[in-house]
Amino acid sequence: MGGNAKRYLKQKKIMGGLLMSFASAGAVVWANAPAPAEHQGLSVETLGKISEGSLNTQVDLDGHILLLRAITIAPGGQIAKHSHAKVPGLVKVISGEWTEGRQSGEQVFNIDTPSAILEDSETTHWFYNRGDEPATAIVCDIKPAG
Repeated sequence: MGGNAKRYLKQKKIMGGLLMSFASAGAVVWANAPAPAEHQGLSVETLGKISEGSLNTQVDLDGHILLLRAITIAPGGQIAKHSHAKVPGLVKVISGEWTEGRQSGEQVFNIDTPSAILEDSETTHWFYNRGDEPATAIVCDIKPAG
């Protein structure tokens, strides 16, 4: 094998090891797979809801509701690519691992991840459960009523 080929293989091995180290630390890992177009393996439980009328009275936010849900992704399941341009939210993983995909890459979230996943007006993302157990997150978001 020539010098350039050996150098290439050594660099590839080093980069692969770095990516695995970053992935296990919860850092961004570049994604190659296309974003999923449909949901698979989801269960959703509504834990609470603030009505449209109450949101309008309390914070002058007409035409919206505030939802608190537990969303579970089964092993091998996914949440389709979606935008939060009009639906702000917060997501906190409480069991298993959710892998969030964005155009820039992927990041793994679990119970030890200290912060919530922020879903602001710039957020377009999707999720996978690549683990062997169901993965659940508490999701709080403001949605249009109706």
